Amino acid sequence: MPDPTAAERHRRHLVDDVLAWWTAHGPDEEHGGVLTCWDNRSATLVSTDKYTWSQGRWAWLTARVAAAAQRGVLGVDPEPFLEHSERTARFVREHALLPDGRVAFVTDRAGTPREPRPGSGLATSVFADLFAALGFAGLAQVRPEGGWGATAEDLLHRAAGTIAAGAVPADPYPVPEGHRAFAFPMILLGVGEQVHRATGSAESAALVRAAAGELAGHVGADHDVAEMPADDPRDRDGLVARHRTPGHTLEALWFAHHARDLIAGTGLDTPQVLAPIALRACETGWDAEHGGLLRYTDRDGGPPRGSRTGHPYEELVAGTWDTKLWWPHAEAMYTTTLLAAGTAGTAETGLAAWAERLETYTYATFPEGPGREWTQIRARDGSPDDRTVALPVKDPFHVARALLLLVEQAGTTAAPPITERNTS
Repeated sequence: MPDPTAAERHRRHLVDDVLAWWTAHGPDEEHGGVLTCWDNRSATLVSTDKYTWSQGRWAWLTARVAAAAQRGVLGVDPEPFLEHSERTARFVREHALLPDGRVAFVTDRAGTPREPRPGSGLATSVFADLFAALGFAGLAQVRPEGGWGATAEDLLHRAAGTIAAGAVPADPYPVPEGHRAFAFPMILLGVGEQVHRATGSAESAALVRAAAGELAGHVGADHDVAEMPADDPRDRDGLVARHRTPGHTLEALWFAHHARDLIAGTGLDTPQVLAPIALRACETGWDAEHGGLLRYTDRDGGPPRGSRTGHPYEELVAGTWDTKLWWPHAEAMYTTTLLAAGTAGTAETGLAAWAERLETYTYATFPEGPGREWTQIRARDGSPDDRTVALPVKDPFHVARALLLLVEQAGTTAAPPITERNTS
């Protein structure tokens, strides 16, 4: 059973700290959308550029917070969050949605799309398309009017077609040629499930099922998940083929669990199947010396190794493998708690122990203090690391989403709104 004490801790941290910081600092009241280019320690807005995938994520998150508040799960007023979601979704639809149906990767503050690099074009990432779809789908679930669900459905299927065609635009992480990326079916599964909840279409259900089947193909007999397996067996000992991303694995597992009614028979549809994969990811990713989850590991554990071709992604893996990032820890807290509640015996015991270990490390390492967000990037020893990871943003998504899902999963009843608590 979920720990009510832990759930209350998550709820208070979500409402009093994470959401309080973002609602005070993020929304752009002049132009719409959310300002996310804050430095690692939440002190300075370093740019007013708006990366579309962050806009879509914020639209989804604020819609989900509003829905939770309406059900009495969170003690906040849902209306401001609904307004944040709708204003952000409108910003994306009016400014980032291009005439050809694709989505611009980044705009300026007012919404004018720009190329992330000279000559790159505007639509440089299928992830921008899919996170825009996620935001529209989230809003459609609480505000069915406005055509948000239909737009989400269209973006989802366009993105799936782009991925199926190959040579996928994938800023900020282009996939090395000759490798299959776990991230593509993973994001199709996660976003597709949310689009299906919004539209109920048979087409989105079929896409989710197909994505789950492809994800299952990345799972080995020993429950190891290959992040980018090589198409050519001769390349299986290269660094790209050998490296693992524990956070991605753990995030994908809860995607599968949430979509279990859509993916029966794919091999990823029960906690009993997912639990050993989660245990393997935790064991492989955990840093025995300093604690916490490593960003990347070798398939056999430890630093990534193997032959290299000179692709920039190899340098990313080799240069940042031992960083401690916010998102794997947020995802891992939720996945281990969720799957522990659905299994029995040694798997349940093991996952519950991991959930406790991860919660202890995460709360001791990432939160910045009362009324603030997380320092999202840490060095191996837990000290702040101010390098840019992926994009120059402090993304208002993984932390709040995981905390909200933990509260929802526990089924807690909300305390009074924060304004009432603080004045009593």
